[in-house]
Amino acid sequence: MASESVAPVESPFPLSTLRHSVSHLMASAVEALFPGAKFGNGPAIEHGFYYDIELPEPLEERDLERLENEMRRLAKKAGAMVRSEYTREEARARLAQRNQTFKLDTLARIPPGEKITFYAHGGWEDLCEGPHIDRFDQPFAFKLQRVAGAYWMGDEANPMLQRIYGTAFWTKEDLARHLAWLEEVERRDHRHLGTELDLFSHHQEAGSGFIFWHPKLGAVRREMEKFWWDLHQTRGYMPVYTPHVSRETLFAVSGHLENYADMMYAAMKIDEMPYRVKPMNCPGHILIYKNRGRSYRELPLRWAELGTVYRYERSGVLHGMLRVRGFTQDDSHIFCTPEQLPREIAGVLELVRTLLTAFGFQFTAYLATRPAKAIGDEEIWTRAIAALREGAVQAGIALELDEGGGAFYGPKIDFKMKDALGREWQTSTVQCDFNLPERFDLTFTDKDGTKKRPIMVHRAIYGSLERFAGVLIEHYGGRFPFWLAPTQVVLIPIRESHADYCRELANALSSDGLRVACMDDSGHMNKKIKEATQDKVPFLLIAGDREVAERHVTVRQREREQQENLPFEQFRERARALQATRSLTL
Repeated sequence: MASESVAPVESPFPLSTLRHSVSHLMASAVEALFPGAKFGNGPAIEHGFYYDIELPEPLEERDLERLENEMRRLAKKAGAMVRSEYTREEARARLAQRNQTFKLDTLARIPPGEKITFYAHGGWEDLCEGPHIDRFDQPFAFKLQRVAGAYWMGDEANPMLQRIYGTAFWTKEDLARHLAWLEEVERRDHRHLGTELDLFSHHQEAGSGFIFWHPKLGAVRREMEKFWWDLHQTRGYMPVYTPHVSRETLFAVSGHLENYADMMYAAMKIDEMPYRVKPMNCPGHILIYKNRGRSYRELPLRWAELGTVYRYERSGVLHGMLRVRGFTQDDSHIFCTPEQLPREIAGVLELVRTLLTAFGFQFTAYLATRPAKAIGDEEIWTRAIAALREGAVQAGIALELDEGGGAFYGPKIDFKMKDALGREWQTSTVQCDFNLPERFDLTFTDKDGTKKRPIMVHRAIYGSLERFAGVLIEHYGGRFPFWLAPTQVVLIPIRESHADYCRELANALSSDGLRVACMDDSGHMNKKIKEATQDKVPFLLIAGDREVAERHVTVRQREREQQENLPFEQFRERARALQATRSLTL
């Protein structure tokens, strides 16, 4: 498996600086080959760079090789990268002379008083704040990768530009290692595997951004849900269920209508009143809390729901199961007193660790503190942040600091888990909320008979089932561990006379709660083995005369060439243990 575990060379400038500079080199090559090109933005990104460009004709993949050759030619004679400062009027004149309308728009967005700088190489210049490398006539390696479309400034009302993606490294070895890693990323792409393994689909008849879980991935989801509920029930959580649609006034009180209107779907009329599909589950849980008076004796209350919510995402950012418009959150809310908060936080963090570890993920936890714009007085924030820190200490989880990264309504701990390719994914979150208890006037009666405000803790472990499942597919490359595999065992008779024995064994394994298929049709055995192998089934059990006579099975384990012949009951116990322990290895 390819990975980026070996740190690439970052000398004499950081990779981000090299990549930003190479985007300029690419832009100069574009203008040399396509006179009249108009340039947008060309930043460095996580694994490379891109440049948005308006061209008189659409680029094709074969044009990338021409551009690469031109970039190499220009790099040899480019010499030093030169930085120049201009007045706003001078900069406007230089850009207008070349009819660079998008750069003129960028210039207009630069705040008054800020320096206006251009960087030039080999006679070609660009409005840019930098930084850049000092010169191009030195060793480095690059690759142009693909062309996509992008609206100027991400606004669909603006012109569509062509976005050219590429990457750059200081050494050819680092570039080769990165390209091999990208090939592995492509092989694991959950969208391709979703089709190849018949896991999920999208349908234009239903609209973009909505996931249809097929039976195989449905089996994975059931295991995810069962594990989730088992963990929560043993920790004192109670299940709740709330409607998908509520009156618009509910979301006005919660603040969603005010702050998140652009992600909410349009109102529908029911009995001449406006209703909305829910973008979040929180208001529903709050209504249950408010249904009657609450006493300190009841707290903490821990309520959990696998609640489907709906949020509008632009079509350009939809991405398989990772960015969708309808998804199920493993949403839970805790209502507690300030004194109970550290212990409740510790319990949530322990739950996060248990769940993520069970799926084989390493993670990093980030403490996000008070942002510039926040509600609630500073003392409450200080106490909540202290409670998050204390809870992390109790749970034995180290925290990285995300200064100012909290929500406006309270601090939080965010988790980023790392997959098999070293990529980080935002999933679990634990958030303190002072806003909604205030908006909904939530209270409890304390020991002294006075009304007090509870603290509300929002927390999700999976984040969303869709996103988590998409990450799982890529993490395992479709080779799910035994307890998650859509089909765990396939039985294959060598000849038709062995089919009854295979069906008997399949029934026995099914009675153990395992997901089993018996390929007892009249097809050729090798064809069945190939089909089951392509489906990445963990175990194939093959039976012929010897196996029937001895009540054995020949076991073919996924990705292991050597077969073994075992008594069926021995294999059965092995399968039970793998399921019961949720083992990540076979």
